[in-house]
Amino acid sequence: MNPRKRTPVHSVLVGTALFFLFLGSGPAQFLPTETAGNAAWEEFLKSAKITGSEQLGGPDATTRPQKLALEKAGQARFGLWKNIDSTEGGVVDTWRFEIAAYRLDKLLDLGMIPPTVERRVAGEKGSLQLWIDNTASLKRRTGGGTGVPADKMPAWNRMAFLQRAFDCLIANEDRNANNILVTEDWRMLLIDHSRSFRTKKPYTERLVFGAGGLLRAPEGNPYPLAPLPKAFFEKLKALEAGAVREAVRPYLTKPEIDAGLARRDLIVREVEDLIRRDGEDKVLYDPPKEERT
Repeated sequence: MNPRKRTPVHSVLVGTALFFLFLGSGPAQFLPTETAGNAAWEEFLKSAKITGSEQLGGPDATTRPQKLALEKAGQARFGLWKNIDSTEGGVVDTWRFEIAAYRLDKLLDLGMIPPTVERRVAGEKGSLQLWIDNTASLKRRTGGGTGVPADKMPAWNRMAFLQRAFDCLIANEDRNANNILVTEDWRMLLIDHSRSFRTKKPYTERLVFGAGGLLRAPEGNPYPLAPLPKAFFEKLKALEAGAVREAVRPYLTKPEIDAGLARRDLIVREVEDLIRRDGEDKVLYDPPKEERT
């Protein structure tokens, strides 16, 4: 396995804003017309004919996935196939987690992760994720020092908190500027979750971000977890073990599911502590009207 080339996302995001739309009362980076087609895209990924493949390499391709050309019923798209399954260095790095992250994304109604399914290629199991056209990594999009209009900064700040909360839930400390995709209209999509869902200490006792987070800002300050959308927080609190098991089987083990629920409890506890300290109106919010369409 190639070593991962990481550009910490939070060092790149200073002075950067990403536009962020809401679906109903919940957040969505994919537009409503896009998420409505997820089931169809899942079926496409499972059954489309593979008409070509390209081995991805270079310094930013850490798991050496394949870009597959897919075609079905006159529809042609690309997909990213990954079959990494490693425990090198004591860290589980597996394609199974790509599917589990997408299914949790759906369970929480986030709309952050492209449709992802299991697909055999040349007899080997792996994850196949819909390739999203007309996007670029955050590193590439902001590498020239260009930013987006300052009036979109409040929306990006809200998105950053939501991304942190999701990465806390799945114990993903590998978020970086190469695995955030930015659309042409400055919406954010999240990819590359094969090193998530950790079960060992400290990942069951501490969150990646937050007051006692494993990651800190360069100056040593914690990355806060709030404010968050009310709808997201309520869905997070309401997660039941049975529903999670149903959503992610067979891609997560019982210890991986239990660890995720333990982290959920840590997130809820921290947010509720913030509510007691600062008041609910400072910690939870409904989306602004201009971001609900």
